[in-house]
Amino acid sequence: MRRARLDVLRDWRFWLLAIAGLSLVVALVMPRLTLTRQARDLLLVIDVTGSMNVRDYIEGGEPVSRLATAKRAARALLAELPCQSRLGLAIFTERRSFLLFEPAEVCENFAAMDGAIDTIDWRMAWEGDSYVARGLHSALAIADSLPADLVFLTDGQEAPPLAGGELPAYEGEPGKVTGLLVGVGAAEPSPIPKYNEDGREIGFYAEQDVPQENRSGPPPADAPSRAGWNPRNAPWGGEPATGTEHLSAMREEALRRLAAQTGLGFAALRDPAALSAAVEADTRAHPVEVRVDISGIPAGLALLALTALFGLGALTGRRPERLPA
Repeated sequence: MRRARLDVLRDWRFWLLAIAGLSLVVALVMPRLTLTRQARDLLLVIDVTGSMNVRDYIEGGEPVSRLATAKRAARALLAELPCQSRLGLAIFTERRSFLLFEPAEVCENFAAMDGAIDTIDWRMAWEGDSYVARGLHSALAIADSLPADLVFLTDGQEAPPLAGGELPAYEGEPGKVTGLLVGVGAAEPSPIPKYNEDGREIGFYAEQDVPQENRSGPPPADAPSRAGWNPRNAPWGGEPATGTEHLSAMREEALRRLAAQTGLGFAALRDPAALSAAVEADTRAHPVEVRVDISGIPAGLALLALTALFGLGALTGRRPERLPA
């Protein structure tokens, strides 16, 4: 009897079976662990104005638009946010930001949020103008009411240009809303794709297609020196404005000024995968307790032990001898 027990204890199959049984018991009785994570509440705003169609990013060897790159960065950010974080989504066009949905928990609503970001399109714009500063001020007011930190993605091109290059006054409290202003696009100007009323690309905007100067408000100081100037009938001069507003680059200097005016951080979007790190640096985290089920670890160990038991048993077992005919 004693020898039989020793033989059992020396049998590797016994130990594999014991490991499997013990692991299954542990998996059944193991309590969930309570962990503390750093979650964030964010409002993500994406510029959908015409200049965001400029293709000055490269992906897989092919040029892609700023809007497509901004969406890819937003989806990567969503995937990096820990559970219990909340994300809301809005778009910007003309002079205001429009809220698509309020912040909701990211893990429970991941598929819906990821799909919503993916379906954002430039055709959602309701006007051709682009008052970025006003749109950011509008987004800050929305974020303050939620409340949430703001992540605003834009190339910063104002259309028409700011009058005199001056930012409109910000009526809110700078720094009250924490967040990040993200500059999208390359530093070198590129042509802006032009679409017809059916949404088909028909070329690029020319100089005469876009306003090259903002002629609202008082004329600039150099107006009297312009050809055809008349203080009453032609206060900006008698010649059409010329310039390069039909070409688009990320307006980093203007965006930095806008970030300083509103108390936001600024980051240029070079690598879409790096947006998460920039957001972490300029938004607030708050600790949340999360219950984590780790019973899958001992259950996996039990499955591994059983697999080894039956697999090795099949390889080392003897084949039955054939009976004589």
